[in-house]
Amino acid sequence: MAEIWGEPAPQPLAGNGDDTYYLNMGPQHPSMHGVLRLLLHLRGEEILEAEPVIGYAHRAHEKMAENRNYLMFLPNSSRVDYLSGMIYNLAYCQAMERLLGIEVPERAEHIRVIVSELNRISSHLLWFGTFLLDLGGVTPFLYAFDDREEILTILERVTGSRLTYSYGRFGGVTQDVDALFVEQTLAFVARLRGRMPDYHALVSDNVIFRHRCEGVGLIDQATALRYGVTGPCLRACGVPYDLRRAEPYGIYSRFDFEVPTQPAGDIFARYLVRLAEMEQSCRIIEQAVAALPAGPIMPEKQKKRFKPEVGESYFAVESARGHFGIYIVSDGSELPLRLKLRTPSFANLSAVAAVLKGTMIADTVAILGSVDVVLPEVDR
Repeated sequence: MAEIWGEPAPQPLAGNGDDTYYLNMGPQHPSMHGVLRLLLHLRGEEILEAEPVIGYAHRAHEKMAENRNYLMFLPNSSRVDYLSGMIYNLAYCQAMERLLGIEVPERAEHIRVIVSELNRISSHLLWFGTFLLDLGGVTPFLYAFDDREEILTILERVTGSRLTYSYGRFGGVTQDVDALFVEQTLAFVARLRGRMPDYHALVSDNVIFRHRCEGVGLIDQATALRYGVTGPCLRACGVPYDLRRAEPYGIYSRFDFEVPTQPAGDIFARYLVRLAEMEQSCRIIEQAVAALPAGPIMPEKQKKRFKPEVGESYFAVESARGHFGIYIVSDGSELPLRLKLRTPSFANLSAVAAVLKGTMIADTVAILGSVDVVLPEVDR
């Protein structure tokens, strides 16, 4: 089939006798959350080897960046990982600000933190709901999307968008926030805190869910570091690495928050880390709102043409899935000579092949879902 579509046929995996067989899982499979194909080599229901096959939705974002000026690429940034669209959009702005030497007003810095953390919670809520739906739990999905809807309403009012945001500008943000935004944001934080006991009672303490997740899909520290795993998947195996704390950007160094970790490295540990991260995002939001100063949201003198000096720059942020980095090479023109994106899902998915080996096919959906891969940033 691959040859019919003009693709190179995948190389056969090493055989282990006549009692083994191959199974394609995806790319049209509801649990893939995108066009991912897993080529599984099985003996009975045990996975002997797994090969992720990507590239079905490649959109050439990096090449597009090199054929547009810096400002024209701005809307693309939120479409690399659409679930962390706000974080990615602002990360690109911050990368350019470092390259151009632009100072961001204090009010804009605080607004950026607030909307980014709301976006992080939104991403984790969508993961929580769809992960449980993959495992057969409909009620948690409905609860999570009910809460997520509140975030989308808040962000839509200030940005005009509900998913793929282009709210950032080089030097600030497009629109100021008002008292109603602050009121709605704090009300949501209180709402989510009130919902957490329900989530834990409904899911965390569910014996069926725990038996499905505990001790399954282990990612140990050695495997995580070898593959460059970051984000909740890394912190779930005991490594307290979070760019907001390890390499603070923006004004994150001013806020008091914890980096949640779990030692087990299994599915349940990744689940617990993400739930704990939502609470920490609420803490950051409350502090940013309390310290929100008056003032402008853009620099007084704004450039209309952006031509960075010859050189290169790398800027990284902590997205909902991990370390997202932007490497820009400037030749002094209005177009970047090279723009390279380091996306967390690509590295995290690479580790899945090692994690699936030796597991049962019935656990594949749970393991892949717990890693929280977003295919558009893999096929970028």
